[in-house]
Amino acid sequence: MTATAEDRIHSLSLWRGPIDIEPLVGGITNRNYLVGNDGRRFVVRLGSDIPVHHISRANEVAASRAAHAAGLSPAVIYHEPGILVLDYIDAKPLSADDIRKPAMMSRVVPLVRSCHRDVARHFRGPAAIFWVFHVVRDYAAVLEAGGSRHKSRLISFLEIAERLEREAGPFEIAFGHNDLLAANFLDDGKRLWLIDWDYAGFNTPLFDLGGLASNNEFSEAQEEAMLETYFEASISDDLRRRYQAMKCASLLRETMWSMVSEIHSDIDFDYSSYTAENLRRFESAWQDFRNS
Repeated sequence: MTATAEDRIHSLSLWRGPIDIEPLVGGITNRNYLVGNDGRRFVVRLGSDIPVHHISRANEVAASRAAHAAGLSPAVIYHEPGILVLDYIDAKPLSADDIRKPAMMSRVVPLVRSCHRDVARHFRGPAAIFWVFHVVRDYAAVLEAGGSRHKSRLISFLEIAERLEREAGPFEIAFGHNDLLAANFLDDGKRLWLIDWDYAGFNTPLFDLGGLASNNEFSEAQEEAMLETYFEASISDDLRRRYQAMKCASLLRETMWSMVSEIHSDIDFDYSSYTAENLRRFESAWQDFRNS
């Protein structure tokens, strides 16, 4: 932990007496800390706006508050520019192996559906839209301007994104989390929580479902079970095709997110390996989509 981070956390006006600070590992967008104060524990997230990733901290705060009001996420205790303090939940982050288990998937998918149906009812103020195809186009411009080592792939990425956008519609719009990594689900032994609303905004539900499946490497059978659980019905060939297009788009966005992070992030994380892994997954999904 840097002295600056520790000093900034100590300086917050909400504390009563001395505090204990412990870094939390695992974040690849923010720096997170566990703070103990006056018999309670809190999570403190340090992070400014990140324009290259379309992250607005004002939007994150509003989404976090709405998600808490909807019963999905811990309470916002305090915020100021660059700092968000949340109530601490004594819970275990899920792994991809956890999510792939049928019993866990039967809990995770309704939570995602609740996000899509309920959070927008509690959201106040200007809201973001997270449109993956716009994000991909903007990432391509950022990578071109930044002299990315991946520049030679950008024309192909943009052509693929255009085809996916044509084939993924028509689009239903809901309020999405848009970052369904396994570690963003917490299990306290009684219920699940959904955390980290950096990328939240209106989107098509198929993006979150595609991200859930791709981030956690679902099998084809697991994808089918996820879709049937979410929609509470058998899945038509048309819906399945649109879903597969959005899953490809989700993987392309995650790949390009990592490429942009390679040249813009100062967090200690192996983005090059993350890029390679997501590129592998994207190319496999794209090949399957083309052949279907």
